[in-house]
Amino acid sequence: MIALQVQDIKSFMSKLLIGTDFDAFWLLEATVTTSITYTLDGLLHPDFFDTQEAELLQAEGREYTLWKDIKPFCFSIMKGKKTPLHFKIVFMLSKKNTEKLLLGNRVSLSIDDIFGLFVNFQYDGTHLTCTTGTSVKTFTLDKTLDHVWDELVQKFFRQQQIPYEIL
Repeated sequence: MIALQVQDIKSFMSKLLIGTDFDAFWLLEATVTTSITYTLDGLLHPDFFDTQEAELLQAEGREYTLWKDIKPFCFSIMKGKKTPLHFKIVFMLSKKNTEKLLLGNRVSLSIDDIFGLFVNFQYDGTHLTCTTGTSVKTFTLDKTLDHVWDELVQKFFRQQQIPYEIL
């Protein structure tokens, strides 16, 4: 787990809310505080979808909404002359991309051993911090997955031209 402080908040927010940089991430949860607090749970409810949509979600192994699907709503509550007082957004890497990460980096765990790989963004009104996290189903002293995920997030930031400082 590492913590990164985003150096250019305005540019980051544009990438987050207008660009497509984060669209493939699953949204676990989001909390945005403006004049009121909005709390979003990204967990999908399969009963809401018709049979074809539910089958597609099941085939993808997707349990959470994509950021690109909820992003317009988040943009609508964050835009304006005043910045939010606070927000917290928790993303999860998709199962498909988690499998790619495992295979491409010789991590000894299988996809069935992993609950998720997470990126948490928290804004306190002044600073925007990104914290990485991993959750595995079994106890292990092997921190390879943590290190690989931390490196991948930093590589993603560099590719998307998001300046940061390691805290």
